[in-house]
This record gives sequence, C-alpha cells and structure tokens, in this order.
Amino acid sequence: MLYPRENEVRMVSDLSGIWEFKLGDETGPGARCPALTGTEVIAVPASYNDQKDDRAYREHYGWVYYQRILTIPKYWEGQRVVLRFDAVTHQARIYVDDKLVMEHKGGFLPFELELNGLVSAGSSARLVVAVDNRVNHSTLPVGNESSTAFFGSDNPGVPSVEAAKQWRNPRNLPNFDFFNYAGIHRPVRLYTTPEVYVKDITLVPDISGTDGIVKYEIEIGAGKEVYDGKQEKFPVQLTILDAERKVVASAGQAAGTIAIPDARLWWPWPGEPYLYTAVITCGEDRYEQQFGIRTVKVQDTRFLINGKPFYFKGFGKHEDSAFHGRGLDQCLNVKDIHLIRWLNANSFRTSHYPYAEEMYDLCDREGIVVIDETTAVGIGAGEAQDPYKTFAIREHHEEVLRDLVARDKNHPCVVMWSMGNEPDTEHFPESAYEYWHSLYELTHRLDPADRPVTFVCCQNNYEKDLVTRTMDVVCINRYYGWYNLSGDLDAACYGLNQELDFWEKQKKPVMITEYGADAIAGIHECVAEMFSEEFQVEFYERQNAEFDKRNFFIGEHVWNFADFATIQGCMRADGNKKGLLTRDRRPKMAAHYFRKRWGKMPNFGYKG
Repeated sequence: MLYPRENEVRMVSDLSGIWEFKLGDETGPGARCPALTGTEVIAVPASYNDQKDDRAYREHYGWVYYQRILTIPKYWEGQRVVLRFDAVTHQARIYVDDKLVMEHKGGFLPFELELNGLVSAGSSARLVVAVDNRVNHSTLPVGNESSTAFFGSDNPGVPSVEAAKQWRNPRNLPNFDFFNYAGIHRPVRLYTTPEVYVKDITLVPDISGTDGIVKYEIEIGAGKEVYDGKQEKFPVQLTILDAERKVVASAGQAAGTIAIPDARLWWPWPGEPYLYTAVITCGEDRYEQQFGIRTVKVQDTRFLINGKPFYFKGFGKHEDSAFHGRGLDQCLNVKDIHLIRWLNANSFRTSHYPYAEEMYDLCDREGIVVIDETTAVGIGAGEAQDPYKTFAIREHHEEVLRDLVARDKNHPCVVMWSMGNEPDTEHFPESAYEYWHSLYELTHRLDPADRPVTFVCCQNNYEKDLVTRTMDVVCINRYYGWYNLSGDLDAACYGLNQELDFWEKQKKPVMITEYGADAIAGIHECVAEMFSEEFQVEFYERQNAEFDKRNFFIGEHVWNFADFATIQGCMRADGNKKGLLTRDRRPKMAAHYFRKRWGKMPNFGYKG
C-alpha cells in the first residue's frame, strides 16, 4: 500500500485535528450507527487515554466513537477518492452516513476505503469511526482472559481475593509490558488518484561492481476497470533520479531490471545514507518512491550490509510520550533520531509493533538501521494451554506479516523482519516450532528482497526451545541480574556466559535485543544497588564486557531507549524505568556511558 503523496495529479487532504468523541461500552455497534449525541472533543491523531484526566478514559474497556463531517471537493470529480487510516488501535468499524462500510482488525498498520459510489464530489457525509481497545488471546498484541496482567498477580486461591474479583470492573489485562493505548493513533487522510493509477511499487536493490542493480515491478490499478493490462494502452515509464534530481536511468516497462552506473550506496550513519528517487508514470498518474541501494545478508556468524560485517548498537524503543500516548508526534520523532545520533547508536527495533511510516522515512534519510517487528507480542498461556493449538491467532498473524512487508519492503533502513516478541517456545516446543518456522518460511516468501528473518525469544529454557536456533539471526532478551539473580552481577555474568557458550555452538549470529535494569532518575548510591543510576551503569559495564569477548555476537540493543508508560502494578512505579533517557528525554548516567562506548565502536568490522 503506497503512502499518500501529493503532486501535480494527486491531492491529499489531512483530516487531523479536533473530532467529536464519545466513550462506549463492551457492546459493539451493528450494521448502522446513528449520529452521536452528547459528544466531547478529542485530538486526532493521538491516544484518547491521556487526553482527559479522567479514570473513565485512562482505564476504558471496550468501544469508543469518533465523529466528523467528511467533505469531497467538487473539483475532485472524476478522480478516484480514497479514505486512508494509518493506524486505528485495535479494531475499527467505519460508518459513512450511518452505514457500516468497512471493518479492520489490527492496530498498527494502514487500511483504506475507496469512497467513489459512497460520497459524491461536491457533497458531504458523516463519518463515524468505532474503535475497540480490547485485547485477548485472539488479538495481536495478546491480552489475558483471566485475572492476571503482565507482571501482576491476584493471589489465586485466597478466598477474599476470589470474592473481590466478582466486584471488579471489566478491564484489559495485557500480556505485554507497555500501556494499552488506543484510538486513532496516526493520520486519517483523503487522497485522490486518476482513474488509472500506480497501485504498488516493488524495488529490490543489488550491487554489481560499481553499478547499482534494481529489480522492479509496478502494479497498475483502475477505479472502473478501464485498464486491461495492455501496456500500449497505458504505458508505464520508470525514471530514476539521483539526490540532485538528475536522471541516471530509465525504463519503459512495468517490470524488469535497471542499472544505475557508478551508484552511490546507502550506508548507516555516520556513513552516507544516499537516496535515489523512482518516478513512475502511467496514463495521467505519477508517483515518486525514494529508495537506497544496499544489500543485506547473513553469512556464517556475521550480518553483512553492503558486504561488510555490521554491529548493531542501539535499543528497543516505543512510540510513547506524554499526552499523545502512542499517537504520531513528528516533533518527537525528529528529537529521537537526533538523540540516537547523539548516543552514537546506529539502530533500533520497532518493539513491539510496526511504527508510523513517517519514522521509517526519517530513518531512510538519516541512516538509522531498523529491525521491523510485528504486533505478535505475548503469545502464550503458561503450562495450562498450548497457545498455537488453542487460540485463533494464526490467520491474523499471517495477515499482519503480509501487510507489514507490503508496507515497508522499499525502505533501505529495514534490514530484518522480526515476526514477534517473547512467545512461549518452552512449554509446547513442537507446536511452537511448527507455528514459528512455517511463519519464518512465509516471511521469506513474502519479501521480494529476502531480508533476514528472526523473532525475539524471552528468557527461557533455551535447551528446550527448538525455534530460536533456526532463525537467520538469534535474537535474545535476557535479564540476568534483574528479573533473575537480582542485584548479583557476579552470578548474572556467570549465568550469561553459560548461555553464551550454548549459542556459540549453534554457529549463528547472535545479538541481544533486550537487556537492562530499571533506574529511577535522581536515585544515586555510593554502593550501587537496584533502581539507582549507578547500578544501571554497572549492569551494562559488566555484561557488555562479556559480549565483547564473543566473535559471533553481532549487536547490543538496550532495553529501553526511554522510560515508557505501562499498566499500573506492583512491579512498575510510574511506568517502566529501564530507559537510558527519561520519558521526557533527559539522559541518565547510562546514556553518557553508552555515548562513550558506542562512540569508540565502529559500525563495521568491530568483530572482524
């Protein structure tokens, strides 16, 4: 699905702003949705949870409703008109003039609706977006359907607790450690295309000597089926422009291979992330897609970008900020990219969901490497149930993978797909292998560029885990010294090395995708203990020293870039405090430590 871009033949109207809003309940809307009354105001895009200082908003469970008037300008007549939602979390039902016209499941990827035949040019209609924020064992991310949330316990079996549960209000119990923000999180837009239009573009770069080689495929669509696939009727033209917008190559077919002489490659920062632009025309339509020429490959225990061994320096991250919640904040994105550079980092993982497309565009331009992750976080139900046999998640997981790859396939910043985070691979190892390895094969088939594929495993019995060792890159989340062996860094390093010995025997590239310790900004100790800034630094110093000894180890992603909001609980004080930065982006001691460490470590050849 192409990102809406305005040019001389395409118009874009951003519907961001103040909408009408109303809280609902667990009862979902039906085939018709009458005009809302008694509404309040809400900002779009943004989570609704923190826009009002009201427990009803913060802890809402069920449906909410957004409403506004949709107007199609008269001068758009004869054009294909599309209503596009970049992300609505988690489930959406779209109504135009009371009538249900579309449903969508999944809260972090775009979907769109063609309005021709529903709303005429020169007229208006009432748009209602109904949004369900509930998570359960059939959603991604996963929610629990018992009485226990992530990092929480209700002391099952205690009579008074069991009795009190009957009086408890219904609530989301996420099986993930970040706040379940919901609503219209990213922009809503109207855009136009000509009747015959560029529907999709696939660009697969390669390198041959000093030339760039781009295998391409252009899909053409037609609003009224006037295009019959005959190139002579609506010829496709591809033109490649360099960064100065000079023509460097061209082709007159809808698919093929094109060479760019003496190509400049896309390199991670502080190298040059050089971008070319593919200009596609067909009939009256025109679309531009930026791309970079670079290759990605796993070879033995190395991760190669443009044939050179790359070392990942960075973090897991979240789309999370005060007031906006998980809503798009372009100012914050620019700030975060600058801070990534300030920290001398080169990469991050989109934990634990696809981010807004605007962030990937920034990473393309700024040279920040991205591990692109789906919403499949928290799959598991302990020893009691096999989640892969019990819960209806497979079809939705495949759909998310298809949509993710289709959306992000042309971004040079995306170097690896992560199918999910911390699923149960231990209690039902054979089922886990069948589920995840088949998705691994599917992801490779989906990606025209065949990037490396992984998933991120939790701290488990890695000897029983049959899946992680089969990934292209072994990605492990480990909290030796924090959640286990708490505060004992000698024992933590011993346990870590025992496990690293195991992974060395697998002959795979290995990176740590989460490790860290909570540090509450301003707590300082002469003798470093847990939750102090000094302990957080010592934690990293000790474990990084062990990673540096291992040649198969290809990267370190700290958990987390910045403090972030979580569900309330006895394990969390005002959210998760594992950030190198506070939630408002002030550096802790550990940020300065990593800035110095990463500043001395090259992107390439660090492990030879």
